[in-house]
Amino acid sequence: MTQGPVRLGIVGHGVQGSSYARAISSGEVEGMVLGAVCDVDARKRADAEGYGVPFHEDYRALIASGDVDAVVATLPHYLHPEVVIAALEGGLHALAEKPAGVYAAQVREMNEVAAAHPDLTFAIMFNQRTNPLYRRIKEIVDAGEIGAIRRSSWIITTWYRPQVYYEQSAWRATWGGEGGGVLVNQSPHQLDLWQWICGMPERVTAKLGFGFRRDIAVEDEATILADYGDGVTGTFITATHDLIGTDRFEILGDRGKIVVDGSARATVTRLDKDEQEISAAVPLEDVFRVVSGGSQLYDSATETIEFDSRWGGQHQEVLRNFAANILSGEPLIAPGSDGINGVRLANAAHLSAWLGREVAVDGEDEAYLAELNARIRAEGMFPERS
Repeated sequence: MTQGPVRLGIVGHGVQGSSYARAISSGEVEGMVLGAVCDVDARKRADAEGYGVPFHEDYRALIASGDVDAVVATLPHYLHPEVVIAALEGGLHALAEKPAGVYAAQVREMNEVAAAHPDLTFAIMFNQRTNPLYRRIKEIVDAGEIGAIRRSSWIITTWYRPQVYYEQSAWRATWGGEGGGVLVNQSPHQLDLWQWICGMPERVTAKLGFGFRRDIAVEDEATILADYGDGVTGTFITATHDLIGTDRFEILGDRGKIVVDGSARATVTRLDKDEQEISAAVPLEDVFRVVSGGSQLYDSATETIEFDSRWGGQHQEVLRNFAANILSGEPLIAPGSDGINGVRLANAAHLSAWLGREVAVDGEDEAYLAELNARIRAEGMFPERS
């Protein structure tokens, strides 16, 4: 294991990378120091000099420099696997930004390289997994406190982005540059939490709005219907044009229900019996008395859960945990290999909308990449992917 604080190299000193650099340099991340900065923009050299660390214009030079023990890739989405693979093969620990990549095939390759280097730490910046509210909800679900999940639904439309947001850069909101819209850029954290808590579905059907309310090529609205098998379903709705915005996550189980509002407060209702057992005990003469609401049929316990979760502290906690895993083997909050799950969900939703049919979450990688490349060709701005 690495001795002393982990020297982190930041590859991509943009908005996110610079925020990490400031936090680390200010001593806000236990077990970690800033080792070097890398950016293709030579003007960022002044930033590195301000931190008193080396500057590199090529991530390969950074990896070979000996200046760092680990790297974080804060770059456009397509580049995340490329940098992580190079770092791992160069003997460095690696932290990927979300999403893990754009298409599952490239993320799978990254995971395979990581698996071939078990002595190195590979993590992903799923900072919402540090949110104590969602950690508690996962504990409740995993412990079976609301029984088997029968339905989940998440409306997360608090991503309002005006048209000018998409006009900042030529690569933004393009298939070849960004790889997608709201499913790839704004909501990967919620896609991850959805599957982390409720599991991965088998198939999805999706209706996406490509340039629905914005002048862009990619999706600014998405509605996903997920099929988990055995009648279990889930829905996920997201958008970047809802000026009011909603964040409501519901999980219905055989023995209770969890309702999360604003990612800040959860109401957990636990039933004393399985719902089907309660149903079977209702006599015929009581049918019309209870159809408008069955609360008189069961005993329940309702709990409200709230935690303080400092904005920015969640990112720093992932960085601290990443360093602690390297230094002492502390279990990872978000193993890098988990990043493929949200990518698979986004890929399946895109493919379903493009083809107008239900799509298997696993097994349609080639079809997805062919359709993605067709759209990249039509844009005529970026190279196709393989």
